[in-house]
Amino acid sequence: MNNKPVAVLGGGSFGTAIANLLAANGSLVYQWMRDEEQVKAIRETGFNPRYLKGIPLDKNIQPTTDMLLALTASELVFVALPSVALRTALMPYAELLNTKRLISTTKGIEAQSFKLMSQILQEIAPQAQVGVLSGPNLAREVAEHALTATVIASKHADLCREVQQVLHGKTFRVYASSDSFGVELGGALKNVYAIIAGIASAMKMGENTKSTLITRALAEMTRFAVRLGANPMTFLGLAGIGDLIATCTSPQSRNFRVGYALGQGCSLESAIEELGEVAEGVNTVKVLKAKADELEVYMPLVQALYAIVYENKTIKEVVGSLMGGEPKTDVDFISIDSF
Repeated sequence: MNNKPVAVLGGGSFGTAIANLLAANGSLVYQWMRDEEQVKAIRETGFNPRYLKGIPLDKNIQPTTDMLLALTASELVFVALPSVALRTALMPYAELLNTKRLISTTKGIEAQSFKLMSQILQEIAPQAQVGVLSGPNLAREVAEHALTATVIASKHADLCREVQQVLHGKTFRVYASSDSFGVELGGALKNVYAIIAGIASAMKMGENTKSTLITRALAEMTRFAVRLGANPMTFLGLAGIGDLIATCTSPQSRNFRVGYALGQGCSLESAIEELGEVAEGVNTVKVLKAKADELEVYMPLVQALYAIVYENKTIKEVVGSLMGGEPKTDVDFISIDSF
């Protein structure tokens, strides 16, 4: 049981799932959302009318549109805002956020700066303690209490312990890491590959193909992350291969569903409209491709998805190009010089 109030900023699927988990563990949760009608519906019915439909919400959740109320009442703050809205929403509260412990749960990258969400939080509130929560955590399964594990990563060990205390339960296991950059980067990058996996599934590609996509995606993610200074071993854990498997194999993944729609011949615009939620991978692929080009990092899958989404290349053209590329080493960090 946690007697201290906790704030969750965001009324989407994952914000609601985390708020429900915290509340079930005994925390009083102030869940902030922008929409007054959404707040009213939750208060009156005990359900979120837009996200996680059918999941009853714990009575310890206090929905509100008053950001100042949520932040003033809470020392620990989980940030579950879309990447495109995070900076704008939080900048007016920078001084207050400086005194908080902030946990980023958003798996995205800011387009203009290529900054991760925790880096933006630290920029807004330089004195705050900041951590990252990431892993194979499909929101509905978390809300339905399916057995789940996640990672809390921060350079502040006491912050990791506090998050473990308030979130850890019978169905939700929380591991700790000090590589917050690698953990967060893994969570952002895997969204791109989930779109590719959705395309492959819609085209009824075989299990050999799907497993190849996932393992080559892991190779690309790790290669890129190491170039930026992350620890490659992080990608063998929950925030790397764990999250990649979950989002590349489940129709519950928003990015997978966008890819599936593309594979069925839908336009990107109609796929996003049908989804009705933010699919971070759509934004990430553009900034990731630009950064990979700048750093000269070999990322053929990212190049392929970019060609489909933004250059109007057909899926068949792109697949043919991928299969015709020169084979590289299987694992970048194992030398073949002794062969």
